[in-house]
Amino acid sequence: MPIQHNAYFESKVQSLASERCGRKFSVGIIATGQYHFGTDAAERMTVISGMLTVKVDGTDEWIHYPAGTNFEVPSKSGFDVKTSADTAYHCEYM
Repeated sequence: MPIQHNAYFESKVQSLASERCGRKFSVGIIATGQYHFGTDAAERMTVISGMLTVKVDGTDEWIHYPAGTNFEVPSKSGFDVKTSADTAYHCEYM
């Protein structure tokens, strides 16, 4: 799979996607702000730099994820994310 560039939310979220050993993944940056993402496949998001505050669909709690931590989102779901500084992430599609 060639490297694919994606831009969302007026280019405030950008990612590069590829595939390794038959599994899709992406790395990207989320600019300061608040966004909602939908999921087709289950995802594991790892914060590389910065911090994300996340609320997974169907829950009421906002949880902080600093660099080096991760969270999972079920397939056919979604999550809200907010950040007060540009934050880098790695997303694995499971």
